[in-house]
Amino acid sequence: MSERRPRVLVFDSGVGGFSVAECIHHQLPGAEMIYLADNALFPYGDQPAEVVIERCCRLIDRVLTSLPCDVVVVACNTASTVVLPRLRQTVAAPVVGVVPAIKPAVAVTHNHRIGLLATPATVRRPYLDDLVRQFAPHCEVVRVGHPALVRWAEELVAGTSPDQVDVNHLLEPLREAGVDTVVLGCTHYPLLLPWLREGLPERTIWLDSGEAIARRVAYLLDQQGRGVAARSPMTALRPVVNEALFTGTAPTGLADFLEACSIPVGVICGEWGTV
Repeated sequence: MSERRPRVLVFDSGVGGFSVAECIHHQLPGAEMIYLADNALFPYGDQPAEVVIERCCRLIDRVLTSLPCDVVVVACNTASTVVLPRLRQTVAAPVVGVVPAIKPAVAVTHNHRIGLLATPATVRRPYLDDLVRQFAPHCEVVRVGHPALVRWAEELVAGTSPDQVDVNHLLEPLREAGVDTVVLGCTHYPLLLPWLREGLPERTIWLDSGEAIARRVAYLLDQQGRGVAARSPMTALRPVVNEALFTGTAPTGLADFLEACSIPVGVICGEWGTV
């Protein structure tokens, strides 16, 4: 029997982590990918930290028991703020979390005015204050935490687009501040880029964490001696995500939506596990 290919588990509370899965696939086309979404409890920002920690650890451990993975990616900013220490104690595979791209934003901004779009939970976390103090002490960082952004991204799967007027209104604080760089502090938000760009078109640089996460996954696979296999191109018919597991009902229209986004998926399983 041939050795299995390198395998990466991408975890999120909804569909936002597919934007990260796409970045990982671009760098590591030979790696298998498993996607796990705890959409039964979506959105995580409304949940107490201990609930998020317990569910993340339990669900990820359950997947790894049946599908051993070489790297685990927590592709959810809200979960990453609370779950990483506990998760790293409970799973053997290395764990990669998501951090808002404040440091890269400081490197590219010209006017030192940076916008941050994030969930209300992420905006409130002390770790974000620490990131700003550490990497952007001389910048003005304008934070917008609004629950509508995540909801709009999830609704895209079913074919419902956000109202551009509503998007423009949400971006007004960034427009008034004259930011030239915007950090997408949630993995859902890259799915909304066409509307975000239209709402803030002038000289704006948009940054998310997907490429940085992919580079980190590649490094960890290299450390395990599995990087070469992960970088090997596979047949074009092979899906980007081998299995997509949802703790709730699988979103209607997901397969077509992902196909249109060039993130084809193999098997979609709803109501996964007993939660």
